[in-house]
Amino acid sequence: MGRGPSIEARKNASDAKRGKMFTKIIREVSVAARDGGGDPANNPRLRVAMDKGLAVNMSKDVIERAIKKATGELEGVEYEEIRYEGYAPGGVAVIVDCLTDNRVRTVADVRHAFSKNGGNMGTEGSVAFMFKRLGVLSFGAGADEDRVTEAAIEAGAEDVTVYPEDGAIDVLTSAEDFATVRDAMTAAGLVPDHAEITFRADNDIAVDADTAPQVRKLLDMLEDLDDVQDVYSNADQASLEQG
Repeated sequence: MGRGPSIEARKNASDAKRGKMFTKIIREVSVAARDGGGDPANNPRLRVAMDKGLAVNMSKDVIERAIKKATGELEGVEYEEIRYEGYAPGGVAVIVDCLTDNRVRTVADVRHAFSKNGGNMGTEGSVAFMFKRLGVLSFGAGADEDRVTEAAIEAGAEDVTVYPEDGAIDVLTSAEDFATVRDAMTAAGLVPDHAEITFRADNDIAVDADTAPQVRKLLDMLEDLDDVQDVYSNADQASLEQG
């Protein structure tokens, strides 16, 4: 009978994953502070990045050090924001957001991931038009639909989506109003289970069972790259998981 990975191996894998997550958040904090200043009260992007760090138990000292490096109080690394676009197998559109200190390395890594898994990189704007950038505040099963909807409208949200299968709710905002809506709803006693600014496809496309493993492998490989912050696609999640 085969044996699964040891406790130590699982812990090492978990630590590595946590380390990558911390690296991505620190880069996001750094760029947000560099571009909008180190005061989160006047920098919504920085507030979102800091909240993301605190939510995964990143220490305030680590976050503050990243801010000081970005604003010049401490010596730090300069990161550049780059977005790549392309297609996975089956015509699935993919957006890859990166923060890097070495553009040559990053584009080589991203191009390799696409080519290795049957995809191809496109030019700037080749798939971005299929997506909208928006804020999403997610409330889990059993959330009070009337209360959430009323608070969302009052806070200035753009839309509310209720999922009838389990009663979960998504409150949608513009990227610019995300922090304001989240703060207003939190003040009303409605703390979302998950909140982020993201890209959502206008229309998802189904992936057949033969193609799904290739698409998953490409998306996973891209997400695993050190310089990649976020990966978005218009693959229908249900078909992707069943394939």
